[in-house]
Amino acid sequence: MSKPRSELKSTGYEIFVGALSVLSIVNLILMYALVDEALDTVLWVMNAVFSAVFLIDFAYRLATAPDRGAYFLRHFGWADLLASLPLAQLKILRLFRIIRVIRLFRELGARTIWRTLVRDRAGSALYALLLMGVLVLQFGSLTMLYLEQRAPGANITTASDALWYTIVTISTVGYGDEYPVTNAGRFAGGLMIVVGVGIFGTFTGYLANLFLAPRKGDRDDAETGAEEPPTA
Repeated sequence: MSKPRSELKSTGYEIFVGALSVLSIVNLILMYALVDEALDTVLWVMNAVFSAVFLIDFAYRLATAPDRGAYFLRHFGWADLLASLPLAQLKILRLFRIIRVIRLFRELGARTIWRTLVRDRAGSALYALLLMGVLVLQFGSLTMLYLEQRAPGANITTASDALWYTIVTISTVGYGDEYPVTNAGRFAGGLMIVVGVGIFGTFTGYLANLFLAPRKGDRDDAETGAEEPPTA
């Protein structure tokens, strides 16, 4: 019997989307608080990425909802759709996603949620890695740009430079076309290298386990076959 479809997804997924919603609202505040055009550009790029993620999330929930009309009208699907649009005036609607996570915590309780996350360690680790990657990409780019853009001889001077350097660094590629020239920038870059190695190392291990580890059914069949006595 197949599992009934629902617009409410796994606990790890809901927490991940809720965390991105909180970050997107924080970005909206930062865009009004910061007066540096280059820093604002980094936030604008990240918000565009969040809008794409939230639009995919809305389509996913709508496609798998048991009652699409109920999800869209009664379960704030319309708010999910409007909040996915790249308009600053509508980003406040992402609060509905945060409310969804809060309700999930209230209904299940912290202990049940923790057991669920531990039980699905692989999925929880994946969402944690994705969230960490997003945080490093945004705040790493903002930090490098803040530290480097006005330094003598700097080559990380624009939002594009900072985002490119951060992506190349956390992916452990290291082209060397962009690099920090200040001591503070080098320290921040070193931290990003360490975090990037951890992220991509763990992600590689996750993919290896996903594609190479035997499925549960195959493992059970192998164990059953090993227990059968040899025939004459």
